[in-house]
Amino acid sequence: MDSKLIILRGNSGSGKTTTALKLQELLGEATLVVSQDVVRRDMLKVNDREGNLSIELIKQIAEYGLGKCPIVIVEGIMVNERYKNMLLDLIHTFKPNVYTYYFDLPFDETLDRHKKRTKVNEFGEKEMRSWWNEKDYLGIPHERMIPKELTQEEVVQIIVNDLKN
Repeated sequence: MDSKLIILRGNSGSGKTTTALKLQELLGEATLVVSQDVVRRDMLKVNDREGNLSIELIKQIAEYGLGKCPIVIVEGIMVNERYKNMLLDLIHTFKPNVYTYYFDLPFDETLDRHKKRTKVNEFGEKEMRSWWNEKDYLGIPHERMIPKELTQEEVVQIIVNDLKN
């Protein structure tokens, strides 16, 4: 089986997790979603620092899906400073079946979106500003930017269409 890797990156509140879960629902059985927040915060309870345990575990879970799952989706903020090498390793492992997206939204848009989420009471503007990374692109060929103007449905459709080509 040729597994396809989808990488969804961007700042908090940009729509990465929602997009990943909608894709999983649409693409069906054996679509593996590897969420940075789930691995780092829920499974390991580690802070997002250089060399934290979640980096290697995200990679290992994604690699587990290679040849077993038709689609592997890795999503999270995953700043270049800490995650770029791991992401480049995954891209190399899944090559040529890699689809990389960066949710390139302004801070105010992510803050507005956050106010509509169920986790609105878990953290606020102060925390989001401290996590903010302006235009933290991987800088690789074919990395697609997702602008604020696209609806959730349009983003999902773009990714589904990309998978067909």
